[in-house]
Amino acid sequence: MVMAKTKYEAVRQQRLEENKKRMEELHLPLLTQAFKDASSPKPSPMKKTKPRIARTELVPVRRSLRFSNKSAPEYKEITVYDRVQIPRRTTHRTRDFSNRVYASSEARDIAMKKAEEIESSLGSDHPSFVRSMLPSHVSGGFWLGLYTDFCRRRLPRNDSVVQLVDEQGEEWPVVYLCRKTGLSGGWKKFAVDHSLVDGDALVFQLIKPTVFKVFITRVGDGECDDKVGGE
Repeated sequence: MVMAKTKYEAVRQQRLEENKKRMEELHLPLLTQAFKDASSPKPSPMKKTKPRIARTELVPVRRSLRFSNKSAPEYKEITVYDRVQIPRRTTHRTRDFSNRVYASSEARDIAMKKAEEIESSLGSDHPSFVRSMLPSHVSGGFWLGLYTDFCRRRLPRNDSVVQLVDEQGEEWPVVYLCRKTGLSGGWKKFAVDHSLVDGDALVFQLIKPTVFKVFITRVGDGECDDKVGGE
């Protein structure tokens, strides 16, 4: 067995030597190296770029032809201060309606009937109308809307000040808003000074273009005790 293995190794070594000689005769090692050189890309040399040079130039400012013959405007440096805004506190105010008194439908109807009786007794020399008070008229927004048809036919066509004259002849100036056909600024003072409440009925008699004579009937009164001052 040892002799056979030694003989095999000798024959194998001999074949390797023969193959090496044949490859050298065919120049195979040189071809292999040339193939490797051709397959691997050669790094391209970096192109040299010229560095950019920063420079400044003075150029004329393009101006409109209308101002080409005029001198250039002068400028001055000013200091601008940013406006500091202080955040406002938002408070939600709630109205206290615990003391508000609401009139019953029956009491409201009685006061309205008495006011209509006063209106009928005034005659037809001056136009008039009756208005029943609501909570928004006397304790809420204090805004009194009037009848649109009456305002368009009888009152000024622009915002103005009208006078409300009570039973004692005292006057209260009130702002009349034409577009909204109602009484605004000043009406609250009249309502508070006369202690108006929900359900009271008022007779408005237009005795002059911007003057109302006002008669008040109180809700819950047995009699029309505010008819004092009627002419």
